Amino acid sequence: MEQLLDPNIWASLLTLTALEVVLGVDNVVFISILSSKLRADQQERARRVGLTLAMFMRIGLLLTLSWIIGLTAPLLIILGNELSGRDIILIVGGLFLLGKSTSEIHELLEGDEAHKSKRTAASFGSVIAQILALDVVFSLDSVLTAVGLAEQLWVMIVAIVVAVGIMLISSGYIAAYVNKHPTLKMLALSFLLLIGTSLVAEGLDVHVPRGYLYFAMAFSVFVEVLNMRLRARHAKPVELRPTYVKEQ
Repeated sequence: MEQLLDPNIWASLLTLTALEVVLGVDNVVFISILSSKLRADQQERARRVGLTLAMFMRIGLLLTLSWIIGLTAPLLIILGNELSGRDIILIVGGLFLLGKSTSEIHELLEGDEAHKSKRTAASFGSVIAQILALDVVFSLDSVLTAVGLAEQLWVMIVAIVVAVGIMLISSGYIAAYVNKHPTLKMLALSFLLLIGTSLVAEGLDVHVPRGYLYFAMAFSVFVEVLNMRLRARHAKPVELRPTYVKEQ
């Protein structure tokens, strides 16, 4: 009861929740883009499953704090750089995100000839597997942030549950808006390239302030919204040519 009446506890809870939401935006965007490959009746379920898995993964990591702290201990040295378990996870996750984002951009920009010759089906299981792989990286980043900002375990768990709840509510709107505007979808994939690069840099001990990344992303979205309003008056909407076939 004392902790519930402590204003410092509430301040850390609100701050941590806000940060968890901000850190979760890239996760929501990635999930929205992947789930858009599925049938319309499967997309919402894929987003919910992906975010729910992310929530349980983060809570599970919080309950193994000693293991998380151990991930920061150096494991090996490559080219003079000490790499810990956390660094390796960030580097592998960043490379996966770079590769996946690049392939998605290439897939959406295929011409008519490639569109006819290359047809790969998107299954619910494969989409969830890809979401789960990135959840590991995003969850680790989220949990390390939580540990650094709060001391009470219940505060961290509540912040994560509330943040995921907000993302569950907003994910449908974000997905619909991104899928409705193809140029915004390309911009979102470019953001994922940027985030993947920052994860690799972070794993190599090159710290890139998140504020710079989010400012660049917010400014890019602002410019693109202006461009969308201009194009709506003078041109037909842009159409992408995805090469995948949605599962029947």
